Amino acid sequence: MFWRSVVGKLWFTILLMVSFVLFILTVLLLEFFENYHVIEAEEELLQTAGRVAETIESHDDRELGLEIAEQMKDPSSRIMITFGNDNVWMSSEQNDLPDINEQWVRSDPELARVFEDQADVKKIADLDNDERQVVVVGTPFPNREGGVFVYQPLDIIEETSRQTTKIIFLAAGIAIFLTTIFAFFLSTRITAPLIKMREGALELAEGEFNTKIPILTHDEIGELAMAFNRMGRQLKYHINAVNQEKEQLSGILSSMADGVITFNRQGEILITNPPAGQYLEAVEYHSDAMSNGEVTKEQSFLPDELSQLFNRVITQETEVMTETNVQGRTWVIIMTPLYDKAFVRGAVAVIRDMTEERRLDKLRKDFIANVSHELRTPISMLQGYSEAIVDDVAETNEEKNELADIIHDESLRIGRLVNELLDLARMEAGHISLSKEAVDVSPFIERIIHKFQGPAQEKQVDLRMNIDMPEQYIDMDPDRIEQVMTNLIDNAIRHTPVKGTVEINVTKENEWVEVSIQDSGTGIAEEDLPFVFERFYKADRARKRKDGKKGTGLGLAIAKNIVEAHDGFINVHSKEGKGTIFSFHLPEGAENSDNL
Repeated sequence: MFWRSVVGKLWFTILLMVSFVLFILTVLLLEFFENYHVIEAEEELLQTAGRVAETIESHDDRELGLEIAEQMKDPSSRIMITFGNDNVWMSSEQNDLPDINEQWVRSDPELARVFEDQADVKKIADLDNDERQVVVVGTPFPNREGGVFVYQPLDIIEETSRQTTKIIFLAAGIAIFLTTIFAFFLSTRITAPLIKMREGALELAEGEFNTKIPILTHDEIGELAMAFNRMGRQLKYHINAVNQEKEQLSGILSSMADGVITFNRQGEILITNPPAGQYLEAVEYHSDAMSNGEVTKEQSFLPDELSQLFNRVITQETEVMTETNVQGRTWVIIMTPLYDKAFVRGAVAVIRDMTEERRLDKLRKDFIANVSHELRTPISMLQGYSEAIVDDVAETNEEKNELADIIHDESLRIGRLVNELLDLARMEAGHISLSKEAVDVSPFIERIIHKFQGPAQEKQVDLRMNIDMPEQYIDMDPDRIEQVMTNLIDNAIRHTPVKGTVEINVTKENEWVEVSIQDSGTGIAEEDLPFVFERFYKADRARKRKDGKKGTGLGLAIAKNIVEAHDGFINVHSKEGKGTIFSFHLPEGAENSDNL
């Protein structure tokens, strides 16, 4: 691990480079000093030989000259002086060096040049009777025959070379040791900020944008640390800006009433908002893509409608719109290509739930048709009977009075229809006015039920009442609530066959007063239940008034608006052929009479 780090690599590189340089330098120094010591020894010996030759030449007394020559030589060397004709003088023996003679010198071509060429000579030679090598130098006498030869063992020079080699190797070792320490120190100094930057980069990768690298130097590494810190601040700023834009976009998408789905070029869903998720769940449910009865939340498939639109958008690079029905709801889908400069990188689909708009549009059309239908019959009757009177079709007064009564009834019917439409319009617009007062519930209900005893007996319907609650006062508009109960009880009696029953129950549940009207009539079909509180609803789809069942179809819509204006709610439960239960709840709004 150490060798893979920057510290190890830098340290090893510096050490290897310095070691290579020291190796080359050591080899050159060893070679230099080895030759240097030999040359120095030869020069020194040659100088000694020259001084001896001059001394011998300058003294007439040979003995004195030889004695002086003996003193001039180095203790480790010996001198041989030849005067020609085998007249040889040898200095005293040193270091067990053997004697040499003129014959041995003349036998060597190079040493013989002293006699032949009168030149100085230098040579490393092997002695005949000794294994050691010696350095031999010779110089001729200036004015006489013969010459001076000085020789010295090579061991002394080699020992000097060995000592020099030890010094060189010691210096190289010390240099390598110091280089190791210096390289390690330098590499750690260089890499310490880099390690800090690596740790800072890892922290930046984890989202710690407040990380700062200490600036220890003012060189390139210090500038790099400054740039790193500046980069961290810029990253923090830009990421915060991106997060803010992302949160803003997410908030906008989440708060949009329309669904938004973004696709990449491969058709994979990238972004959705809650309304789009509802559409995808509805499509998945409709496609039986269920898991243990629960719709999967992660939508990875592309519905057929969206797939076809997506293919058209990608291939034609144009906006496409369609309308589809899923699970009883109507959706309008508009898909537009997304561009990356000139390249289509995906598409975005805007999905709008148009169910309510389509329902309101249908209600508007049905309302016009229903009003036209309800007004057409009485207007036709008014027109026909009035024409009969004008044309004297009715000859007697009794016939004319009968026709006038019919005209009067139909005009009252038209007036009632118009008034109910106006009341319903005011209620739905929130302009209903209530005259609330504290009303004792029990006698109020009993009075209303008593009014229907006659019609119930006339139709042979058993009208029952069950008030299971103590004396209770609530805040309400008695006229409006009476209108609600009148409508509900009248409908129950009219739709209950002979020998049937209609039961009114009044109970108290927590802070609510519940009034329910249950009959044993024909009931309401299951498909009609969601529409019973809409305007002009009639279970008799042919709209034929049979058995005196008259009505405009606005009573339940008005009753629903009145109950909701009292902050209550109304609901219905029915099963075809078993009967119907209408119940409404009113909040308790007043104390009992003792506290009024």
